[in-house]
Amino acid sequence: MIIHSPIIEHYPFNSAGYEMLCDLNSKKQLDFKNQKQLEEKAKLLCHYPTVYVIEHSPSQHISDQRSIYVGETNNIVHRTRQHLYDDPKTRSDWQQLVASKDATLYVIGHEHFNKSMTLDIENQFMLYLSAVTNVKMNNRRGNPQDQYFPSEEVDQIFSKIWHKLQLENANLFPAMARIKDMAIFKASPFHKLTSEQADAKEKILARIQTAMKSHQSGQLILVTGEAGAGKTVLLSSLFYDLETNSAPEDAVTPNLSDVNSRLKVALLVNHEEQLKVYQSICQRLDLNITDVSRPTGFINNHLNNHEQFDVVLVDEAHLLWTQGHYSYHKGHNQIDDLLKIAKVVVAVFDPHQILHTTQVVEPQLLKKWEQLTGPDNLISLHNQLRIDAALSTIQWIHDIIDDQHHTIGKLAIDPSYDIQVFDTPGELQRAIQIKNKVDKAHDFSNGISRILATYDWTYKTTKPQQDDYWYVAEGDWKMPWNYQLKAKTRRMRQQKLAWAEEAQTINEVGSTFTIQGFDLNYAGVIIGPSVKYRDGHIVFDPNEHADKAAIQNRTLSDGSKKSFASTLINNELNVLLTRGVHGLYLHAVDPQLQAALKWAVNHKSHLTN
Repeated sequence: MIIHSPIIEHYPFNSAGYEMLCDLNSKKQLDFKNQKQLEEKAKLLCHYPTVYVIEHSPSQHISDQRSIYVGETNNIVHRTRQHLYDDPKTRSDWQQLVASKDATLYVIGHEHFNKSMTLDIENQFMLYLSAVTNVKMNNRRGNPQDQYFPSEEVDQIFSKIWHKLQLENANLFPAMARIKDMAIFKASPFHKLTSEQADAKEKILARIQTAMKSHQSGQLILVTGEAGAGKTVLLSSLFYDLETNSAPEDAVTPNLSDVNSRLKVALLVNHEEQLKVYQSICQRLDLNITDVSRPTGFINNHLNNHEQFDVVLVDEAHLLWTQGHYSYHKGHNQIDDLLKIAKVVVAVFDPHQILHTTQVVEPQLLKKWEQLTGPDNLISLHNQLRIDAALSTIQWIHDIIDDQHHTIGKLAIDPSYDIQVFDTPGELQRAIQIKNKVDKAHDFSNGISRILATYDWTYKTTKPQQDDYWYVAEGDWKMPWNYQLKAKTRRMRQQKLAWAEEAQTINEVGSTFTIQGFDLNYAGVIIGPSVKYRDGHIVFDPNEHADKAAIQNRTLSDGSKKSFASTLINNELNVLLTRGVHGLYLHAVDPQLQAALKWAVNHKSHLTN
């Protein structure tokens, strides 16, 4: 079926613009010479469902800052009148919008629009616009739809709409590819959830609703899933709904608005890069940024005060401490302390991403958590949403990092995913820089690709005495570790971007500390000397690893000491090898591991899934 271009008109958002819409509705635009085009335009904009965007500058001092409201309606004339004359009577944000002298109304029509599609297009606008720099969203809910006719056309129609708007206003509607690579976009609460994510969200909200009504406390809900299973998007969607107490109209998901006028909610993450993303989401969506923080400060602030929260969400809960720490003295583990503060704790947990001995979960503690959750509160995500590859390719990667295998088998031919092995780190660096498609305006406009490495080279927060930077080095090649090169402009330094989004980081090497929880188009991974290949299996050598927090012994609850170094180095490798969406480029320092990887790539088979 041919999908035609949308009709897009923009009007001043004021009484004059409203009169122009009224004239279109009654076909009074006498200067419009083509009567047939006028009638088609009036039909699609005034008598079909439409999507609309209202934008203006909320600050006279910051000209490029834009405030956005996205809506959909079956009657744009009536809805415009309502926004101009009725909404300001009860809402201050509409008062400000109507008083603005530069507000613009974009009205979007298409011959295939129906109610369900306009709701999906509205949600797509919220998803994309909320990731645009200097945009603040005024919407309070999304309403993604399930299957309908013709739901398969939504992406193509939205793409046509966006590209047409981009020609009119590239600052407000930048390239879609650029937005898709932003960390804030990838973690947005406006993503349309998969059926697995939607089912998980419905179950979690139902448990929360029951706990609020029955005044239960100390309830633990564990969400498990491997890297790339969609845990962060699920948590972001939960946080947005809980913060706004909103649920889509006619949604199956429980509506929490009848439980409490405002739930007391906190979102915690023990990862600086992910924290930046959640804080940016709060700023763009006008949510309370103080509700997002790191767990240690949150526990230290609220446990002694006996301050009770309704719901605490924890992303990357495998990074929480399970024993005392120099800045954390409240208890033996942070999950237990959070259960004392919150009625419900929802924790996203992947034991294969634990990186430090202070985060290791002893068997008796894990058993305790499992008993607390019970079968009803243990939710697992199984789909792989990050790596866009054939199942055989995903399995090949998992065989390398799986405790039961640690083998490097023959790699099947997979046109959808690019795995290459490079003889030198310099060759890998050049390949990643080409894939990154660097340009002076937007370093990541065509896709973020970065170089990563196992933590096998020294890095400290203090500057080295004998060199400019802490380096990842092999032979005569070297690159600075992450966090060392500075952004070139003041504006870039002020933006709270994730490590991989900063332009200068194409010339740095990332670690698990900067890339965990994020994805890259192409990940170039330098596997250091702590990972070796012996007798047909991957083995780990803690003596070659530079992160003391991963290789030091753990003092267990019975007083004995145990090393978890091999497991934690393996977890690190797991995090690094699962970052690439479209490709994985590798170089191994260990000669035998390098040879095994090259053999696998050079002897690809024609196996099919």
